[in-house]
Amino acid sequence: MTTNNLEKYRPTLHFAPQKNWMNDPNGMVYFKGEYHLFFQHNPNDSVWGPMHWGHAVSKDMIDWQELPIALYPDELGTIFSGSAVVDWHNTSGFFPDEPGIVAIFTHHLDKADGTPAIQTQSLAYSHDQGRTWTKYEGNPVLGHPTKVDFRDPKVFWHAETKKWLMTLATGQTVTFYSSLNLIDWQFESEFGDNIGSHDGVWECPDLFELAVDNSEKKKWVLLVSIGDNPQFDSGSRTQYFIGSFDGSTFTADNQEIQWLDFGKDNYAGVSFSDIPSEDGRRIYLGWMSNWRYANEVPTEGWRSQMTLPRTLALQHVGDQLLVVQNPVKELDPYFTKVVEIDDVLINSEERKTFAVDRSSVEIVLAIDNHDAKQFGVVVSHTESQKTVLTIDTETNRVTLDRKYSGEITFSENFSNRQELNLQATNQVKLRIIVDSSSIEIFLNEGAYAVTSLIYPDKVCEEIVLFASGGAIELTNSYISASHS
Repeated sequence: MTTNNLEKYRPTLHFAPQKNWMNDPNGMVYFKGEYHLFFQHNPNDSVWGPMHWGHAVSKDMIDWQELPIALYPDELGTIFSGSAVVDWHNTSGFFPDEPGIVAIFTHHLDKADGTPAIQTQSLAYSHDQGRTWTKYEGNPVLGHPTKVDFRDPKVFWHAETKKWLMTLATGQTVTFYSSLNLIDWQFESEFGDNIGSHDGVWECPDLFELAVDNSEKKKWVLLVSIGDNPQFDSGSRTQYFIGSFDGSTFTADNQEIQWLDFGKDNYAGVSFSDIPSEDGRRIYLGWMSNWRYANEVPTEGWRSQMTLPRTLALQHVGDQLLVVQNPVKELDPYFTKVVEIDDVLINSEERKTFAVDRSSVEIVLAIDNHDAKQFGVVVSHTESQKTVLTIDTETNRVTLDRKYSGEITFSENFSNRQELNLQATNQVKLRIIVDSSSIEIFLNEGAYAVTSLIYPDKVCEEIVLFASGGAIELTNSYISASHS
């Protein structure tokens, strides 16, 4: 499917602003049948600038309606990242009649004298399902006398202690605060010294509980995004910690660095608040970009998109406990199966080609490796443009190569390969979703994710499966295409 120049690269399945700049997802909350997505937004240009909160709503997290800007800068500063919650029991006093939404966000105030900016936490509340907002007259509600980086509050209700808990990014650490009313906050603890990656500033934390292996046992997960550092090729990315939380202190179970995504383009992701208990899912989405080149990607008039929303779980993969992520089930109706691939043998140096020309494509593969040294998938966008996923069975290395995927000249860093190690490659399951300017790969039922921007002239003309040095066999596999 080709597009006109103004709409070139605009996604069909992912949220992108109608115009101008977007970065971090903010204030994600479910209320009265709607998923709310707020986002860092510069309404005046398609590069980063004075931050507002943009706003969109959806019934299914795929089809979004963009609404007017929710929060504008004021005398306390521009509106940086934060979260939103439903105050069901009027702990704040803002909702004497019926529950409403409270946004908790960072005010960022630049100083005219060149000294460090001031970052404080503030509140706004809405009585009409997020359509209009009133900023709390007592803002800010939380500041710090010395910390320069003091931002991105993620708030949730901790039922065991009957308190609101705030997880806040504080330089190279995360700091926890508690409150009875969302207004008066008390220090609880600080986490992060001598653990995890400190390659860049810590940002956009999120703390939540997940069941282990679908059992009654639960663990706490702490997400922490790591800002761009020019010393490293990776740019910005997100790590996570698994451990325990007692309402005051988070304790990690181990010391190893664990990355949420092995692609270049999943950053600042957080989870939705107030998903109904009968639903039971922890649903996450991230900003699909990388600070290394986010301001330069080749879209016109608009810039940036979000990842697909994903359901998170904790599962053992071999001897590792991992955060597993898979696209939400609400995505399924957007695809129709167009190619069945079952009991198909691909011999050494053989290529199986399937023609698909739609605005988005889903590739689901169950691969048994017989004796191939390498195998993989080529998404042929055009005759000369392709994105290649290769699995090397001798090194158990997975590589995504977008060097020939389309427009790449805007950044030297963009063409760098994205790699990860699998524990074994004798059996590999892949789910790949290709949109107008992205490819999202979920390996082994979501144990590993690779999220990557691409900028081809067309989404897809052909899917090519290949093997070298031996054969592979595919069962219960298929290709689906979007309805448009």
